[in-house]
Amino acid sequence: MRVDELAARIEREFAEPELLARAMAHRSWCAEHPGNLSNERLEFLGDAVLGWVVADLAFSRFDELPEGALTGVRKGVVNALALAEVAEQLGLGEFLLLGRGEDAAGGRQKPSILSDALEAVIGAVYVDGGPDAAYELIERIVGPRLEEIATRLDSLDNKSRLQELAVRSGFGVPVYASRSEGPDHAKRFFAAAVIDDRIVGEGAGRSKKAAEQAAALAAADALAAVLDDDGAADADGVAGAAG
Repeated sequence: MRVDELAARIEREFAEPELLARAMAHRSWCAEHPGNLSNERLEFLGDAVLGWVVADLAFSRFDELPEGALTGVRKGVVNALALAEVAEQLGLGEFLLLGRGEDAAGGRQKPSILSDALEAVIGAVYVDGGPDAAYELIERIVGPRLEEIATRLDSLDNKSRLQELAVRSGFGVPVYASRSEGPDHAKRFFAAAVIDDRIVGEGAGRSKKAAEQAAALAAADALAAVLDDDGAADADGVAGAAG
């Protein structure tokens, strides 16, 4: 494995390069190479360190935000899809040690594997260089996303927003119909937000949750657009606006 190249990619010199190599070792590869440790323990540690650093960064950067909003910022960064995007930007996929079957199934592009690998890298940096080194890495690769998340907190939980709008307007509670297309390693999900048996918004994403959030955002925008001054609208009008 090209440990030096990966270390340069994350801009970190390792006293124990084998830690970084272990961070790339997926359990499927370890099953084919007995005696090697997987990245799961480092991932466990990295997850905890990541949560601490992101919480500290959010607390120090956004002193005007209440606890609930700070939680929203943290959730917007510390989730599998967001971490997978960071891992993709760093090119971690090309360094992963995967079993033959997992590799053939597109494991280098799977958000779950990429996000776990990034957390394992963070764990490796923490063990190798201590808290300050891990903090610097996280602030550099994840920190820039905090401001972006903070500016769109209102859209982080579109399902809650839609439910509040629907109930306040006299409609029933929204439900979601979802489906997926494509092979397991490149699945795309599609969802529809349904209110009173009418599709009010549709969305797509790389996970069922992301697709439902996108559908909820479209539905909430459609609902807000047709509400009258009294906060009332008929479901046909909402469905028409959404279409």
